[in-house]
Amino acid sequence: MHITRYTDYSLRVLMYLAIKGEELSTIREIAESYDISKNHLMKVVQELANKGYVQAIRGKNGGIRLGSTPESINVGRLVRDTEQDLSLVECFNSGGSCALTPACELKRVLAEALEGFFRVLDGYTLADLLPGKRVPQMAQLLRIGTWP
Repeated sequence: MHITRYTDYSLRVLMYLAIKGEELSTIREIAESYDISKNHLMKVVQELANKGYVQAIRGKNGGIRLGSTPESINVGRLVRDTEQDLSLVECFNSGGSCALTPACELKRVLAEALEGFFRVLDGYTLADLLPGKRVPQMAQLLRIGTWP
């Protein structure tokens, strides 16, 4: 299983916003904190807002913040919502051309492994990724001046 950059950035945005708390953040400051593309991050944030993970406030003094509490954001659900293709091998897709597909057990085994992967992720929330004793260090690393 390979997590895409899109999902990675989604997790990073949510972690940043959780550390920042209720204070509004901008895409620019998040991009600068992680040293990642602002343009790519804009797409990520738009999708996170569309799915309710992020609340976007428009206007001169606008910005973004979490759409719900870190405890209510499930990591497994987020990964499912942001990953476009969970096909581990060709035979996961309809119309695959592998000659072994009718007799092969690989698809079943990999499907079971993928299920296990998500079972583990489903056991964690955004809050679990931000243990209290680590938040000040994370805030410092991201150059966030204050934290809740």
